[in-house]
Amino acid sequence: MSVKTLSYPTPFPLDCGEVLPSIDIAYHTFGQLNEDKSNVVWICHAFSANSDPSDWWPGMVGEGKYFDPKKYFIVCANMLGSCYGTTGPLSIHPDSKEPYYGEFPIVTVRDMVRSLIILRKYLGIEKIWFSLGFSMGGQQLLEWLIMEPDLIENALLGATNIQHSPWGIAFNESQRMAIEADHTFGEKNQYAGAKGMGVARSIGLISYRNYQAYNQTQKEDTNELLSHFKACSYQRYQGEKLIKRFNAYSYYRLSQAMDNHNIMRGRASNPEEILSQIKTRTLVLGIDSDYLFPIQEQELLAKYIPNHQFVRINSNYGHDGFLIEFEKISIVLNHFLGFA
Repeated sequence: MSVKTLSYPTPFPLDCGEVLPSIDIAYHTFGQLNEDKSNVVWICHAFSANSDPSDWWPGMVGEGKYFDPKKYFIVCANMLGSCYGTTGPLSIHPDSKEPYYGEFPIVTVRDMVRSLIILRKYLGIEKIWFSLGFSMGGQQLLEWLIMEPDLIENALLGATNIQHSPWGIAFNESQRMAIEADHTFGEKNQYAGAKGMGVARSIGLISYRNYQAYNQTQKEDTNELLSHFKACSYQRYQGEKLIKRFNAYSYYRLSQAMDNHNIMRGRASNPEEILSQIKTRTLVLGIDSDYLFPIQEQELLAKYIPNHQFVRINSNYGHDGFLIEFEKISIVLNHFLGFA
């Protein structure tokens, strides 16, 4: 299924006070909307993913998988600020006729949700049977549950939080410092800051996994090495892999959007007042070995969302467990959605 693009020619105000003259929204759909429009599944993707969940979540999305397009009408949109088709730093500014690059403004998770709402209305979707998001995708979905409280019937908020923590912000700032240390960052070309972004990814990967995961997958089978350890080559490989598919300006802006995620901003001084108004039946899922979005963040979400189920899954893969533990997540979903 190829990517589609919705061009929205209307000015799009951002939380930072700037206005994008227009936006494009890249998205994928799978399957067909049924007659009563009751089979919509909307997936909100995480930080550096794209609008094709069968690409980055192949164990869960596709024919014969849990989210099967023969049963569901599946929608996933690329987040604002990314480099996979939705308006971001590599997009052409309609006035200058040049890419934004470093002049692309700061965006927020709330801005991203406003773009999702535009797409939802364009697709004629008035009710979403099930929506899910992990990590930054969960941040988007949480905002959506607040902004359109009557829209989504069932939701999965996985490995996410009410506001981004100082711990998470520190990891992101370290990654931005790595990008800034690349002397090419700031140049007006799509490869600017690429090597710095590779280092940033290496830093980020440490927060996505944990001690157990590295000890399981990168442990040496000899005691004689002085250099060239598996963990070293793994970090370099992951950095180079991202360089081939992502952009440093998008990486920089999306990490800032994750940092400024805070459902209290402009609303209330405490989360209970906001979360207690959520109407959606909600599954809150945490991963016990997640160091980046630790389990207590999901416990806090569950504490204040009225109609919720809370599940903790065991995984050795840390935050990345949501991308790997297909069977465990499927079992949890079966119970939550009444398929067990």
